[in-house]
Amino acid sequence: MPKQCFGKSHVPLSPAVRAGDFVYVSGQVPVGSDGLVMKGGIAEQTEQVLQNVKAALALAGCSMDDVVKTTVWLEDARDFGTFNTVYAKHFPNDPPARTTVESRLMIDIKIEVEAVAYRPV
Repeated sequence: MPKQCFGKSHVPLSPAVRAGDFVYVSGQVPVGSDGLVMKGGIAEQTEQVLQNVKAALALAGCSMDDVVKTTVWLEDARDFGTFNTVYAKHFPNDPPARTTVESRLMIDIKIEVEAVAYRPV
């Protein structure tokens, strides 16, 4: 089965790509529906990022329940506890495998999250 791209972006990437039974979600940042980076702390930005992950998954017919792996970049490791509290609300049962690292990010944001989902076609 060839890959299938979902959604559009103002940068050269697809928000979600299906390859067989897997859906890969590009790194999502705390951008609101207006296209602007949202203000706020790690809790607000984490919530927005996870809503954006959910929206990208929906483009490919998936939900948060289908996520098997996430990778998280935090601008400041001291935000881990607050981030983890918000994240846990989005994955209350059988959370996916996860890697979390501290990293300088490409724009002035506190968090970025990418996800891999498994949903047989």
